[in-house]
Amino acid sequence: MKKLCRENVEELRSGTILHHITARNADGTPLRGRVNGKVILWKTRPLEFRVPMKYGLKTCFYVTEDNAKEWYFPEDK
Repeated sequence: MKKLCRENVEELRSGTILHHITARNADGTPLRGRVNGKVILWKTRPLEFRVPMKYGLKTCFYVTEDNAKEWYFPEDK
């Protein structure tokens, strides 16, 4: 399980799938979110970032440095 951090965020591209640590779907699989745009980084605030995410048909949200510890990259099979 590869956690999400500032170094990993720079590599994200639109369409990348991330899994949530605690939230589950009805069948017990982890909640999956898809990167839905360009990752926003700041030069003046090097620890901050914002990743636009989407799951389901209409639910959009951002992963920031505050809630990044709740998301991880799925292991490749």
